[in-house]
Amino acid sequence: MNSIITYLLWYIQYLERTIFQLLIFITKFIPLKQFVFDDASSPNYQKFKTDKLPIIKKFEKQDYRFLLEYYLWKYRKPLKPISRRNSKTISESTVCPRCNATHHYIYDNNGGKGEFKCKVCNQTFISGEKATAPLFLACPYCNHALQPKKDRKHFTVHKCVNPKCSYYLNNIKKLPPALPQSERHKYKLHYIYREFNIDFFKMDLSSIPERASTFQFRRQSAHIMGLCLTYHVNLSLSLRKTALALRDIHGINISHTMVANYAKTAACVIKPFVDNFDYKKSDTFIVDETYIKVCGVKGYVWLIMDAVSRSILGYRVSDNRGVGACILAMRMAFKNLKTLPEKFKFIADGYSAYPLAAQQFALRDDNPLQFDITQVIGLANDDAVSKEFRPFKQIVERLNRTFKASYRLTCGYDNFDGANYSVALWVCYYNFLRPHSVSGRFMPLNKIDLLDGADTMQAKWQLLIFLGQQTILHMQENG
Repeated sequence: MNSIITYLLWYIQYLERTIFQLLIFITKFIPLKQFVFDDASSPNYQKFKTDKLPIIKKFEKQDYRFLLEYYLWKYRKPLKPISRRNSKTISESTVCPRCNATHHYIYDNNGGKGEFKCKVCNQTFISGEKATAPLFLACPYCNHALQPKKDRKHFTVHKCVNPKCSYYLNNIKKLPPALPQSERHKYKLHYIYREFNIDFFKMDLSSIPERASTFQFRRQSAHIMGLCLTYHVNLSLSLRKTALALRDIHGINISHTMVANYAKTAACVIKPFVDNFDYKKSDTFIVDETYIKVCGVKGYVWLIMDAVSRSILGYRVSDNRGVGACILAMRMAFKNLKTLPEKFKFIADGYSAYPLAAQQFALRDDNPLQFDITQVIGLANDDAVSKEFRPFKQIVERLNRTFKASYRLTCGYDNFDGANYSVALWVCYYNFLRPHSVSGRFMPLNKIDLLDGADTMQAKWQLLIFLGQQTILHMQENG
Protein backbone atom coordinates (compact mmCIF):
# COMPACT_ATOMS: atom_id res chain seq x y z
CA MET A 1 0.00 0.00 0.00
CA ASN A 2 2.79 2.39 0.88
CA SER A 3 4.57 1.61 -2.39
CA ILE A 4 1.46 2.55 -4.43
CA ILE A 5 1.09 5.88 -2.62
CA THR A 6 4.78 6.61 -3.08
CA TYR A 7 4.53 5.80 -6.79
CA LEU A 8 1.47 8.05 -7.23
CA LEU A 9 3.19 10.94 -5.45
CA TRP A 10 6.23 10.50 -7.63
CA TYR A 11 4.05 10.44 -10.76
CA ILE A 12 2.20 13.62 -9.71
CA GLN A 13 5.52 15.41 -9.25
CA TYR A 14 6.62 14.21 -12.68
CA LEU A 15 3.44 15.60 -14.26
CA GLU A 16 3.92 18.93 -12.50
CA ARG A 17 7.47 19.25 -13.85
CA THR A 18 6.24 18.39 -17.36
CA ILE A 19 3.43 20.97 -17.18
CA PHE A 20 5.87 23.58 -15.91
CA GLN A 21 8.24 22.93 -18.82
CA LEU A 22 5.38 23.15 -21.31
CA LEU A 23 4.26 26.47 -19.84
CA ILE A 24 7.79 27.85 -20.19
CA PHE A 25 7.90 26.68 -23.80
CA ILE A 26 4.52 28.31 -24.57
CA THR A 27 5.44 31.64 -23.00
CA LYS A 28 8.74 31.76 -24.91
CA PHE A 29 7.79 30.60 -28.39
CA ILE A 30 4.00 30.98 -28.76
CA PRO A 31 2.82 34.62 -28.45
CA LEU A 32 -0.74 34.09 -27.24
CA LYS A 33 -1.56 37.81 -27.29
CA GLN A 34 -0.84 37.92 -31.00
CA PHE A 35 -3.96 35.86 -31.69
CA VAL A 36 -6.07 37.80 -29.21
CA PHE A 37 -5.28 41.18 -30.79
CA ASP A 38 -4.96 40.03 -34.39
CA ASP A 39 -7.14 42.36 -36.48
CA ALA A 40 -7.67 39.60 -39.05
CA SER A 41 -9.81 37.67 -36.55
CA SER A 42 -11.93 40.64 -35.45
CA PRO A 43 -14.70 42.08 -37.65
CA ASN A 44 -14.28 45.49 -36.00
CA TYR A 45 -10.96 46.09 -37.80
CA GLN A 46 -11.99 44.51 -41.12
CA LYS A 47 -12.76 47.90 -42.71
CA PHE A 48 -9.16 49.05 -42.15
CA LYS A 49 -7.70 46.13 -44.12
CA THR A 50 -6.72 46.46 -47.77
CA ASP A 51 -7.90 43.60 -49.95
CA LYS A 52 -5.64 42.07 -52.54
CA LEU A 53 -5.79 43.11 -56.18
CA PRO A 54 -8.65 41.86 -58.38
CA ILE A 55 -8.41 39.77 -61.51
CA ILE A 56 -8.04 42.19 -64.43
CA LYS A 57 -9.24 40.93 -67.81
CA LYS A 58 -8.31 43.34 -70.56
CA PHE A 59 -10.12 43.85 -73.86
CA GLU A 60 -8.52 41.59 -76.50
CA LYS A 61 -9.30 41.34 -80.20
CA GLN A 62 -10.62 38.00 -81.50
CA ASP A 63 -11.71 36.50 -84.80
CA TYR A 64 -15.37 35.51 -85.10
CA ARG A 65 -14.57 32.84 -87.72
CA PHE A 66 -12.29 31.06 -85.28
CA LEU A 67 -14.98 31.30 -82.57
CA LEU A 68 -17.57 29.80 -84.93
CA GLU A 69 -15.27 26.88 -85.71
CA TYR A 70 -14.61 26.38 -81.99
CA TYR A 71 -18.36 26.39 -81.28
CA LEU A 72 -18.89 23.76 -84.00
CA TRP A 73 -16.11 21.57 -82.59
CA LYS A 74 -17.32 21.83 -78.99
CA TYR A 75 -21.11 21.45 -79.43
CA ARG A 76 -21.20 19.45 -82.69
CA LYS A 77 -23.52 22.00 -84.31
CA PRO A 78 -23.00 25.39 -85.94
CA LEU A 79 -23.90 28.70 -84.29
CA LYS A 80 -26.90 30.00 -86.23
CA PRO A 81 -27.34 33.67 -87.13
CA ILE A 82 -29.96 35.70 -85.31
CA SER A 83 -33.53 35.12 -86.42
CA ARG A 84 -35.31 38.47 -86.18
CA ARG A 85 -39.06 38.10 -85.63
CA ASN A 86 -39.92 41.71 -84.75
CA SER A 87 -39.10 43.18 -88.16
CA LYS A 88 -36.09 45.02 -86.70
CA THR A 89 -33.02 45.32 -88.87
CA ILE A 90 -29.36 45.96 -88.13
CA SER A 91 -27.27 48.05 -90.48
CA GLU A 92 -24.79 46.08 -92.56
CA SER A 93 -22.02 48.41 -91.43
CA THR A 94 -22.48 47.37 -87.80
CA VAL A 95 -19.77 44.91 -86.76
CA CYS A 96 -18.53 43.72 -83.37
CA PRO A 97 -15.47 45.74 -82.22
CA ARG A 98 -14.06 42.67 -80.47
CA CYS A 99 -14.38 39.80 -82.98
CA ASN A 100 -15.50 41.61 -86.18
CA ALA A 101 -18.70 39.56 -86.40
CA THR A 102 -21.09 40.78 -89.12
CA HIS A 103 -24.56 42.20 -88.56
CA HIS A 104 -26.08 38.69 -88.88
CA TYR A 105 -24.83 37.90 -85.34
CA ILE A 106 -25.61 41.29 -83.71
CA TYR A 107 -28.50 41.82 -81.27
CA ASP A 108 -30.32 45.12 -80.71
CA ASN A 109 -29.63 45.12 -77.01
CA ASN A 110 -31.71 48.09 -75.76
CA GLY A 111 -34.58 48.64 -78.15
CA GLY A 112 -33.00 50.82 -80.80
CA LYS A 113 -31.14 53.20 -78.43
CA GLY A 114 -27.71 52.47 -79.85
CA GLU A 115 -26.43 49.54 -77.77
CA PHE A 116 -25.73 46.18 -79.39
CA LYS A 117 -24.58 42.74 -78.30
CA CYS A 118 -22.59 40.15 -80.22
CA LYS A 119 -23.93 36.60 -80.20
CA VAL A 120 -20.49 35.13 -80.96
CA CYS A 121 -18.36 36.68 -78.18
CA ASN A 122 -21.09 38.23 -75.93
CA GLN A 123 -19.47 41.66 -76.14
CA THR A 124 -21.72 44.70 -75.68
CA PHE A 125 -20.86 47.83 -77.65
CA ILE A 126 -22.26 51.15 -78.84
CA SER A 127 -22.86 51.85 -82.54
CA GLY A 128 -20.24 49.30 -83.53
CA GLU A 129 -17.39 51.58 -82.42
CA LYS A 130 -16.97 51.62 -78.67
CA ALA A 131 -17.05 48.63 -76.33
CA THR A 132 -19.09 49.21 -73.18
CA ALA A 133 -16.78 47.12 -71.00
CA PRO A 134 -13.18 47.35 -72.31
CA LEU A 135 -11.79 46.41 -68.89
CA PHE A 136 -13.26 43.62 -66.79
CA LEU A 137 -12.58 43.44 -63.04
CA ALA A 138 -13.29 40.15 -61.30
CA CYS A 139 -13.22 39.11 -57.66
CA PRO A 140 -10.06 37.10 -56.85
CA TYR A 141 -12.06 34.78 -54.55
CA CYS A 142 -15.10 33.86 -56.67
CA ASN A 143 -14.25 35.26 -60.15
CA HIS A 144 -17.51 37.23 -60.08
CA ALA A 145 -17.67 40.60 -61.87
CA LEU A 146 -17.16 43.60 -59.61
CA GLN A 147 -19.85 46.27 -59.55
CA PRO A 148 -19.05 50.03 -59.24
CA LYS A 149 -20.83 51.29 -56.14
CA LYS A 150 -19.38 54.68 -55.09
CA ASP A 151 -17.62 57.53 -56.87
CA ARG A 152 -15.16 59.41 -54.72
CA LYS A 153 -12.91 62.35 -55.55
CA HIS A 154 -9.94 60.32 -56.78
CA PHE A 155 -11.23 56.75 -57.09
CA THR A 156 -14.23 54.50 -57.75
CA VAL A 157 -15.19 51.80 -55.26
CA HIS A 158 -15.90 48.40 -56.85
CA LYS A 159 -17.62 45.71 -54.80
CA CYS A 160 -18.23 41.99 -55.22
CA VAL A 161 -21.96 41.45 -54.67
CA ASN A 162 -21.92 37.66 -55.07
CA PRO A 163 -23.71 36.19 -51.98
CA LYS A 164 -21.81 32.91 -52.42
CA CYS A 165 -18.34 34.48 -52.46
CA SER A 166 -15.94 32.71 -50.09
CA TYR A 167 -14.59 36.07 -48.85
CA TYR A 168 -18.09 37.19 -47.92
CA LEU A 169 -19.01 33.88 -46.27
CA ASN A 170 -15.84 33.85 -44.15
CA ASN A 171 -16.51 37.38 -42.91
CA ILE A 172 -20.08 36.42 -42.05
CA LYS A 173 -18.73 33.70 -39.76
CA LYS A 174 -16.62 36.26 -37.85
CA LEU A 175 -19.65 38.36 -36.87
CA PRO A 176 -21.07 38.10 -33.35
CA PRO A 177 -23.70 35.31 -33.16
CA ALA A 178 -26.42 37.56 -31.72
CA LEU A 179 -25.91 40.37 -34.25
CA PRO A 180 -29.24 41.28 -35.97
CA GLN A 181 -29.50 41.46 -39.73
CA SER A 182 -30.02 45.24 -39.67
CA GLU A 183 -26.60 45.80 -38.01
CA ARG A 184 -24.49 43.98 -40.58
CA HIS A 185 -23.96 47.10 -42.67
CA LYS A 186 -21.62 48.44 -39.97
CA TYR A 187 -19.00 45.81 -40.86
CA LYS A 188 -16.98 45.30 -44.02
CA LEU A 189 -18.13 41.97 -45.43
CA HIS A 190 -17.74 42.14 -49.23
CA TYR A 191 -14.55 42.29 -51.27
CA ILE A 192 -13.74 45.92 -52.21
CA TYR A 193 -11.33 47.36 -54.75
CA ARG A 194 -10.57 51.07 -55.26
CA GLU A 195 -9.86 52.04 -58.88
CA PHE A 196 -8.04 55.39 -59.01
CA ASN A 197 -9.07 57.75 -61.81
CA ILE A 198 -6.03 60.04 -61.42
CA ASP A 199 -2.41 59.14 -62.13
CA PHE A 200 -0.39 60.24 -59.12
CA PHE A 201 2.83 59.11 -60.82
CA LYS A 202 2.58 61.82 -63.51
CA MET A 203 1.99 64.72 -61.13
CA ASP A 204 4.71 67.31 -60.68
CA LEU A 205 6.42 67.01 -57.31
CA SER A 206 8.03 70.46 -57.51
CA SER A 207 5.85 73.52 -57.92
CA ILE A 208 6.80 77.20 -57.86
CA PRO A 209 5.08 79.09 -55.03
CA GLU A 210 3.23 82.33 -55.67
CA ARG A 211 4.62 85.75 -54.69
CA ALA A 212 8.21 84.54 -54.71
CA SER A 213 10.74 87.33 -55.02
CA THR A 214 13.83 87.37 -57.21
CA PHE A 215 17.55 87.47 -56.43
CA GLN A 216 17.91 90.97 -57.87
CA PHE A 217 18.36 92.75 -54.55
CA ARG A 218 17.84 96.53 -54.59
CA ARG A 219 18.04 97.58 -50.98
CA GLN A 220 19.12 94.32 -49.33
CA SER A 221 21.69 91.64 -50.20
CA ALA A 222 22.19 87.89 -50.28
CA HIS A 223 23.79 88.10 -46.84
CA ILE A 224 20.57 89.56 -45.39
CA MET A 225 18.57 86.82 -47.08
CA GLY A 226 20.82 84.24 -45.38
CA LEU A 227 20.21 85.96 -42.04
CA CYS A 228 16.47 85.76 -42.61
CA LEU A 229 16.68 82.01 -43.26
CA THR A 230 18.93 81.47 -40.25
CA TYR A 231 16.57 83.16 -37.82
CA HIS A 232 13.38 81.85 -39.41
CA VAL A 233 14.37 78.21 -40.06
CA ASN A 234 17.31 77.38 -37.77
CA LEU A 235 16.04 79.24 -34.72
CA SER A 236 12.33 78.65 -35.47
CA LEU A 237 11.37 82.31 -35.18
CA SER A 238 8.14 83.54 -36.71
CA LEU A 239 8.17 86.01 -39.59
CA ARG A 240 7.49 89.03 -37.36
CA LYS A 241 10.07 87.97 -34.76
CA THR A 242 12.62 87.44 -37.53
CA ALA A 243 12.04 90.98 -38.80
CA LEU A 244 12.26 92.25 -35.20
CA ALA A 245 15.56 90.41 -34.59
CA LEU A 246 17.10 91.82 -37.76
CA ARG A 247 16.07 95.34 -36.77
CA ASP A 248 17.13 95.15 -33.09
CA ILE A 249 20.33 93.09 -33.47
CA HIS A 250 21.69 94.02 -36.91
CA GLY A 251 19.96 97.34 -37.53
CA ILE A 252 18.36 96.04 -40.73
CA ASN A 253 14.91 97.46 -41.39
CA ILE A 254 12.94 94.76 -43.23
CA SER A 255 9.26 93.81 -43.14
CA HIS A 256 7.92 90.38 -42.24
CA THR A 257 6.33 90.19 -45.71
CA MET A 258 9.76 90.46 -47.30
CA VAL A 259 11.02 87.73 -44.96
CA ALA A 260 8.20 85.51 -46.18
CA ASN A 261 9.02 86.29 -49.83
CA TYR A 262 12.70 85.48 -49.23
CA ALA A 263 11.74 82.17 -47.64
CA LYS A 264 9.44 81.25 -50.54
CA THR A 265 12.13 82.10 -53.09
CA ALA A 266 14.75 80.07 -51.21
CA ALA A 267 12.35 77.11 -50.91
CA CYS A 268 11.60 77.25 -54.64
CA VAL A 269 15.31 77.08 -55.50
CA ILE A 270 16.52 74.71 -52.76
CA LYS A 271 13.67 72.19 -53.04
CA PRO A 272 14.95 70.53 -56.29
CA PHE A 273 18.38 70.03 -54.70
CA VAL A 274 16.87 68.50 -51.54
CA ASP A 275 14.52 66.23 -53.50
CA ASN A 276 17.13 65.02 -56.01
CA PHE A 277 20.06 64.60 -53.62
CA ASP A 278 21.68 61.14 -53.70
CA TYR A 279 20.87 59.99 -50.17
CA LYS A 280 22.34 56.81 -48.73
CA LYS A 281 19.32 54.50 -48.56
CA SER A 282 19.18 51.35 -46.47
CA ASP A 283 16.68 48.46 -46.57
CA THR A 284 14.30 50.00 -44.01
CA PHE A 285 12.03 53.02 -44.51
CA ILE A 286 9.73 54.48 -41.84
CA VAL A 287 6.70 56.66 -42.51
CA ASP A 288 4.21 58.58 -40.42
CA GLU A 289 1.82 61.50 -40.77
CA THR A 290 1.26 64.30 -38.28
CA TYR A 291 -1.23 67.12 -37.91
CA ILE A 292 -0.76 70.81 -38.57
CA LYS A 293 -3.07 73.83 -38.57
CA VAL A 294 -3.49 75.82 -41.78
CA CYS A 295 -5.68 78.90 -41.34
CA GLY A 296 -7.38 77.17 -38.41
CA VAL A 297 -8.17 74.03 -40.45
CA LYS A 298 -6.49 70.69 -39.86
CA GLY A 299 -3.84 69.71 -42.39
CA TYR A 300 -1.35 66.85 -42.62
CA VAL A 301 2.39 66.42 -43.11
CA TRP A 302 3.71 63.08 -44.40
CA LEU A 303 7.33 62.27 -43.51
CA ILE A 304 9.34 59.28 -44.76
CA MET A 305 12.81 58.71 -43.30
CA ASP A 306 15.59 56.17 -43.60
CA ALA A 307 15.97 54.05 -40.47
CA VAL A 308 19.80 53.93 -40.67
CA SER A 309 20.89 57.34 -41.94
CA ARG A 310 17.87 59.12 -40.35
CA SER A 311 17.58 61.36 -43.43
CA ILE A 312 14.14 62.52 -44.57
CA LEU A 313 13.65 60.94 -48.00
CA GLY A 314 10.09 62.04 -48.74
CA TYR A 315 7.66 64.65 -47.44
CA ARG A 316 4.32 66.13 -48.44
CA VAL A 317 1.81 68.67 -47.10
CA SER A 318 -1.86 67.99 -47.85
CA ASP A 319 -5.27 69.23 -46.83
CA ASN A 320 -6.62 65.69 -46.48
CA ARG A 321 -5.51 62.30 -45.24
CA GLY A 322 -6.18 60.52 -48.51
CA VAL A 323 -3.95 58.06 -50.30
CA GLY A 324 -2.93 60.60 -52.98
CA ALA A 325 -0.60 62.59 -50.72
CA CYS A 326 0.83 59.33 -49.39
CA ILE A 327 1.69 58.19 -52.94
CA LEU A 328 3.39 61.52 -53.73
CA ALA A 329 5.53 61.31 -50.59
CA MET A 330 6.46 57.70 -51.37
CA ARG A 331 7.35 58.68 -54.94
CA MET A 332 9.86 61.15 -53.54
CA ALA A 333 11.34 58.51 -51.21
CA PHE A 334 11.65 55.85 -53.96
CA LYS A 335 13.17 58.24 -56.49
CA ASN A 336 16.06 56.73 -58.50
CA LEU A 337 15.39 53.25 -57.07
CA LYS A 338 15.10 50.70 -59.87
CA THR A 339 14.99 47.69 -57.56
CA LEU A 340 14.43 47.28 -53.85
CA PRO A 341 16.79 45.49 -51.47
CA GLU A 342 16.13 41.82 -50.80
CA LYS A 343 15.00 42.32 -47.19
CA PHE A 344 13.29 45.65 -47.70
CA LYS A 345 10.99 46.84 -44.89
CA PHE A 346 8.48 49.70 -45.09
CA ILE A 347 7.26 50.35 -41.54
CA ALA A 348 4.07 52.32 -40.88
CA ASP A 349 1.14 52.45 -38.50
CA GLY A 350 -2.21 50.74 -39.01
CA TYR A 351 -3.61 53.38 -41.39
CA SER A 352 -5.05 51.80 -44.55
CA ALA A 353 -3.60 54.42 -46.94
CA TYR A 354 -0.15 52.79 -46.87
CA PRO A 355 -1.21 49.35 -48.23
CA LEU A 356 -3.31 51.12 -50.88
CA ALA A 357 -0.30 53.18 -51.95
CA ALA A 358 1.86 50.04 -52.08
CA GLN A 359 -0.71 48.46 -54.43
CA GLN A 360 -0.43 51.41 -56.81
CA PHE A 361 3.37 51.05 -56.92
CA ALA A 362 2.95 47.39 -57.86
CA LEU A 363 0.48 48.28 -60.67
CA ARG A 364 2.80 50.75 -62.40
CA ASP A 365 3.69 49.93 -66.01
CA ASP A 366 7.06 51.69 -65.71
CA ASN A 367 9.40 50.25 -63.05
CA PRO A 368 6.83 48.55 -60.75
CA LEU A 369 7.93 48.10 -57.14
CA GLN A 370 6.44 45.32 -55.04
CA PHE A 371 6.81 45.50 -51.28
CA ASP A 372 4.76 44.77 -48.17
CA ILE A 373 3.82 47.22 -45.45
CA THR A 374 4.87 46.28 -41.91
CA GLN A 375 2.18 47.87 -39.74
CA VAL A 376 2.86 48.63 -36.08
CA ILE A 377 -0.63 48.85 -34.59
CA GLY A 378 -1.57 50.46 -31.29
CA LEU A 379 0.53 51.91 -28.50
CA ALA A 380 1.38 48.66 -26.68
CA ASN A 381 3.36 45.64 -27.84
CA ASP A 382 0.36 43.31 -27.98
CA ASP A 383 1.66 41.25 -30.92
CA ALA A 384 4.98 39.97 -32.18
CA VAL A 385 5.18 42.46 -35.07
CA SER A 386 4.68 45.49 -32.81
CA LYS A 387 7.20 44.17 -30.32
CA GLU A 388 9.87 43.73 -33.00
CA PHE A 389 9.35 46.97 -34.94
CA ARG A 390 8.24 49.33 -32.16
CA PRO A 391 11.74 50.96 -31.92
CA PHE A 392 11.52 52.00 -35.58
CA LYS A 393 8.11 53.55 -35.05
CA GLN A 394 9.48 55.49 -32.08
CA ILE A 395 12.20 56.95 -34.33
CA VAL A 396 9.69 58.55 -36.68
CA GLU A 397 7.57 59.70 -33.73
CA ARG A 398 10.66 61.46 -32.39
CA LEU A 399 11.03 63.09 -35.81
CA ASN A 400 7.44 64.34 -35.56
CA ARG A 401 8.16 65.90 -32.18
CA THR A 402 11.26 67.61 -33.59
CA PHE A 403 9.19 69.07 -36.40
CA LYS A 404 6.40 70.15 -34.03
CA ALA A 405 8.95 71.94 -31.82
CA SER A 406 9.68 74.35 -34.68
CA TYR A 407 6.10 74.42 -35.93
CA ARG A 408 4.35 75.32 -32.66
CA LEU A 409 6.17 78.64 -32.40
CA THR A 410 4.58 79.78 -35.66
CA CYS A 411 1.03 79.08 -34.36
CA GLY A 412 0.11 77.39 -37.64
CA TYR A 413 0.27 78.53 -41.26
CA ASP A 414 -1.82 81.03 -43.21
CA ASN A 415 -2.15 78.86 -46.34
CA PHE A 416 -0.94 75.58 -47.77
CA ASP A 417 1.52 77.41 -50.02
CA GLY A 418 3.27 78.77 -46.95
CA ALA A 419 3.12 75.37 -45.28
CA ASN A 420 4.79 73.74 -48.29
CA TYR A 421 7.74 76.13 -48.42
CA SER A 422 8.18 76.04 -44.63
CA VAL A 423 8.35 72.24 -44.60
CA ALA A 424 10.73 72.20 -47.59
CA LEU A 425 13.11 74.60 -45.83
CA TRP A 426 12.87 72.67 -42.58
CA VAL A 427 13.71 69.38 -44.36
CA CYS A 428 16.73 71.05 -45.94
CA TYR A 429 17.86 72.29 -42.53
CA TYR A 430 17.26 68.87 -40.94
CA ASN A 431 19.16 66.91 -43.61
CA PHE A 432 22.10 69.23 -44.29
CA LEU A 433 22.54 71.83 -41.52
CA ARG A 434 21.18 70.55 -38.23
CA PRO A 435 23.75 68.80 -35.98
CA HIS A 436 22.78 65.24 -35.00
CA SER A 437 24.18 62.81 -32.48
CA VAL A 438 23.49 59.66 -34.53
CA SER A 439 27.12 59.03 -35.45
CA GLY A 440 28.42 60.01 -32.02
CA ARG A 441 29.43 63.49 -33.22
CA PHE A 442 27.22 66.51 -33.60
CA MET A 443 27.45 66.66 -37.38
CA PRO A 444 24.84 67.01 -40.14
CA LEU A 445 23.32 63.81 -41.50
CA ASN A 446 24.57 64.41 -45.05
CA LYS A 447 28.01 65.88 -45.67
CA ILE A 448 28.48 68.43 -48.47
CA ASP A 449 32.08 69.41 -49.15
CA LEU A 450 31.12 72.84 -50.44
CA LEU A 451 29.58 73.78 -47.07
CA ASP A 452 32.78 73.01 -45.14
CA GLY A 453 34.35 76.23 -46.37
CA ALA A 454 31.55 78.38 -44.93
CA ASP A 455 32.06 79.67 -41.39
CA THR A 456 28.62 81.16 -40.78
CA MET A 457 25.14 79.73 -41.19
CA GLN A 458 23.96 82.51 -43.50
CA ALA A 459 26.85 81.66 -45.83
CA LYS A 460 25.78 78.00 -45.83
CA TRP A 461 22.26 79.02 -46.85
CA GLN A 462 23.71 81.03 -49.76
CA LEU A 463 25.71 77.99 -50.88
CA LEU A 464 22.60 75.80 -50.67
CA ILE A 465 20.79 78.28 -52.90
CA PHE A 466 23.72 78.05 -55.34
CA LEU A 467 23.50 74.24 -55.32
CA GLY A 468 19.77 74.49 -55.94
CA GLN A 469 20.39 76.72 -58.95
CA GLN A 470 22.90 74.24 -60.34
CA THR A 471 20.40 71.41 -59.88
CA ILE A 472 17.70 73.34 -61.75
CA LEU A 473 20.10 74.08 -64.63
CA HIS A 474 21.09 70.42 -64.79
CA MET A 475 17.42 69.36 -64.89
CA GLN A 476 16.69 71.85 -67.67
CA GLU A 477 19.65 70.64 -69.75
CA ASN A 478 18.43 67.04 -69.44
CA GLY A 479 14.94 67.95 -70.54
